[in-house]
Amino acid sequence: MQLSMWTYPWDVQDLGLEAVERDLVERAGLNMISLATSYHAGRFLQPRSPRRKAFFPEDGTIYFKPTAARWADLLIQPKVADVITEGGDVLAELIQRREARGLQVSCWTVCLHNTRLGMLYPQAVTRNAFGDPNYYNLCPSHPDARAYVRALVADVTHTYKPDRIELESPSFMGFAHEYHHEKDGVGLTPEDDFLLSLCFCPSCLARAAAAGIEGQAARKLVKQWIAEACERAVPERRFPEFPASGLDTFLPWPQLHAYLLWRFEPVTSLVAELREVADPGTNVLIIDLKDGWLGGCDLAALGKVCDGAILCAYDMQAGDVTGLMAAGRTALGAEKFLGAGYRLFYPEMAGPEILAGKVKPALAPDVDGINFYNYGLVPAARLDWVRAARPV
Repeated sequence: MQLSMWTYPWDVQDLGLEAVERDLVERAGLNMISLATSYHAGRFLQPRSPRRKAFFPEDGTIYFKPTAARWADLLIQPKVADVITEGGDVLAELIQRREARGLQVSCWTVCLHNTRLGMLYPQAVTRNAFGDPNYYNLCPSHPDARAYVRALVADVTHTYKPDRIELESPSFMGFAHEYHHEKDGVGLTPEDDFLLSLCFCPSCLARAAAAGIEGQAARKLVKQWIAEACERAVPERRFPEFPASGLDTFLPWPQLHAYLLWRFEPVTSLVAELREVADPGTNVLIIDLKDGWLGGCDLAALGKVCDGAILCAYDMQAGDVTGLMAAGRTALGAEKFLGAGYRLFYPEMAGPEILAGKVKPALAPDVDGINFYNYGLVPAARLDWVRAARPV
């Protein structure tokens, strides 16, 4: 079983490579590190760093040294994070030490969630039914956004040859996503958030039209529903069973339903292209959620074009994890990698017995791996909880 922990490069720089390896291998009992190689902005409390307790990473940068030739003809260009330029190539060091320490290396790669690039290339971002840009989300239908992610995956896998690459956000993102100072005075319902997340940018409309789908009619209806939600004095559920009712919610509106079904295509085809351009020796996995379909992820379709998935079991009880793993295995099929992802945050994980109980369903024979989030964001004592919860 592959047992990994999501980790930032600055964690390794702050604490030291040997200390991180000891923590992961000897203290937590893991055999892999999932290192961020492309990431977004945030503000992170760093409880164990001897250098800082709060860190604001650069937005939308990469954490490896790119190969110039792979990017020569592309409009969207990457920026190497200053912590790598100034502090050294952490990924290269981990790869170099892989054989000696036995710690496998996975590249945790954020694909389309990139506000820095969205601001620089607004023509390549998703747009709601009113045409408003979502700067934090490059669109999986836009040719330049797709070319950027292909180069990203090809470069890091062929240059460094990691054991696997984990693709985060190769898809459409929700309207609410913890953007800086988000404001919602309306009180959006789950269906309102979903409708605001639907992309009707020129690239999506053209790609849908090429598949025989009329997107303008869907856009007009969604625009009307959003306007009506904004006019209510207080929130009112239009579809009280959503999202449990899934896309069947929209069956009475055939043109919208058809557009929503088409929406899986740009995500699935992009992931297929990423598997094609990646180094053959690197496993290509997607990081997905229980309701990943909200972002255009069809797990069964994705399982046919990549090597498997890590399904995040955040905020789930043990019984829910059992169901998530069973559904994931059914969707992916017997031969593909299936992993579970757990967050080590308090109060979600209030003690070692809580973590052990939630991890237990992921120790089933048909589950291939577990990832824990996140090395630098939690106190060192929780590494002991991980060792106690992992398989013997």
